[in-house]
Amino acid sequence: METAGDRQPNRGLSGAAQLTIVFAVVLLLRIPFLHQAIQGDDVFYLYGAEHAQIEPLHPNHAHYVSLGDLVDMRGHPHPPFNMWFLGALLAVAGDIREARFHAAYILFSLIAALAMWSLARRFSPHPLWAVLLFLATPAFVVNGSSLESDLPFLAFWMASIALFAGRRYGWSALAMVAASLAAYQAIFLTPILALYVWLYDRHSRAAWAATLVAPVTLVAWQIFERVSTGAVPATILAGYLQTYGWQSVANKLRSAAALSGHAVWLVFPLLLPPAFLASRKRRDPDTLFLTGWIALFFAGALVIFFAGSARYLLPMAAPVALLVSRIRPRWLAAGFVCQMALSLALAVVNYQHWDGYRKFAESLGSYPRVWINGEWGLRYYLESRGGLPMQNQQAVRPGDVVVTSELSYQAHYTTGGAALTPISQREIRPRLPFRLIGLDSPSAYSTISRGLRPFDISRGPIDRIRAELVVERQPSLAYLPMNAPEAAQQIVSGLYGLDGATWRWMGARAVVLVKSPAEPTPLRAVFTIPPMAPARRVTLSIDGQEVASQTYAAPGSYTLEAPPRAIATPTVTVTIAIDKAFTVPTDTRELGIIVNELGFRK
Repeated sequence: METAGDRQPNRGLSGAAQLTIVFAVVLLLRIPFLHQAIQGDDVFYLYGAEHAQIEPLHPNHAHYVSLGDLVDMRGHPHPPFNMWFLGALLAVAGDIREARFHAAYILFSLIAALAMWSLARRFSPHPLWAVLLFLATPAFVVNGSSLESDLPFLAFWMASIALFAGRRYGWSALAMVAASLAAYQAIFLTPILALYVWLYDRHSRAAWAATLVAPVTLVAWQIFERVSTGAVPATILAGYLQTYGWQSVANKLRSAAALSGHAVWLVFPLLLPPAFLASRKRRDPDTLFLTGWIALFFAGALVIFFAGSARYLLPMAAPVALLVSRIRPRWLAAGFVCQMALSLALAVVNYQHWDGYRKFAESLGSYPRVWINGEWGLRYYLESRGGLPMQNQQAVRPGDVVVTSELSYQAHYTTGGAALTPISQREIRPRLPFRLIGLDSPSAYSTISRGLRPFDISRGPIDRIRAELVVERQPSLAYLPMNAPEAAQQIVSGLYGLDGATWRWMGARAVVLVKSPAEPTPLRAVFTIPPMAPARRVTLSIDGQEVASQTYAAPGSYTLEAPPRAIATPTVTVTIAIDKAFTVPTDTRELGIIVNELGFRK
């Protein structure tokens, strides 16, 4: 609990001196990370920046590969402000330069800090400590060195509220427009600012009108896109959310659990109990507004977010820091030191993670064609050297190189019977025992796909990357069980990874390369038509010539055979095809039937 003496904070330091300290801390946080490698979803925003050179008004009309599929960036979960800003930087610089781009992004950190300083002078007995707690938030330290939209959005979000609290409604409205064009969650400004108006300025028509700027901006942008391009971005986004099942109940519950954990670490957790005791009996407007800000944004976050990332709660860090700043300064100082030490450790690990991809790409030699079976910065650096993103069911050929990340999504591809020979491998394992994400780390700092912890303490590897050369190889089996070790080398196309112990899903058509039998032998396919599959007719072909076909009346397990025939060539291409495939909402693959065995067998 604070004392009366505590309400004379930072004696001896003028407001200008304190603000100088704030700006110095921001620069000290950013300058060491100017050479931060391209990371996370930076690559997608850079696609938009590149497209902005072609269509300045529509940078989000780019198309790119995500999760193995070609997608429309109009369905990206962020409006185009960040792409416009990156596009302007690209136009000036002429190429993507990490240090220059990150230096430009310091502007947003400074805007957020200045806005927090303004709010701290309005709501905190210890303004400097409130701002320092805000700057020590892990997501501010770590994600402030990315090129994603989080810091631009945070800057304008904070500026909107600070200017609004200063009754500068016109300037606040401009900041709200920018925030709305940076992230959809700007919509939460409306209830938060409405609460402020109700508590402090409920008779002001200008204030009430200003609270509606965010939804009006988002609607106006949707209408502009519909009129100028014929599509509404929100509907495209909704389609992707349904296709990939990101808004499923199970996913939302996991995201809610992760966000709850991140909320505890917005400030150092040991500061929360005394802050709660200091505020729980207060019913003054300041306390009601700050707690309302937290409650409204967190409730909204639980509804709209699906990945549970720590950066999603950055707009909530300010009111938490303001409430916590009411306790004794010596506790604030200790909490700030502990939190900043943790945040810097996480930032160093984050730097080394993404730098590992950059170094791997630089070390890889020159090859005619490189396929990138991974996402994030690995894709960016390899694409910069002529690599191509792997799409689902991509066919690779001898002489190609496939680069695979064990950590990220891996597209399904086929080698056409060729073999993969390792040529390079790197393990990314930072020395500091902290992990934001990792192969064996159950951290939800960036996503809930691997666990629910805010971060992890581990010395395990973050990722393993390997480059493999595709080389010619003759098939060794005439009859191919789907779980045979040789199956991956003999599948040409249309068969997915091993799903059960002995079977694989196929699409509408699957092709395998098998060894020719020494004597005439029946061609056999053992398969199952599941209850949900519409397929009824199954056809077998040898080297493109149909040799057997059968129509089945109902789902079930079947065996289809073709008569024995002599084959003169040492290898043969066997095709199994069906009349109709299907898809399910949570799986983007085209599904046909389940295949257990295929090939020549007596």
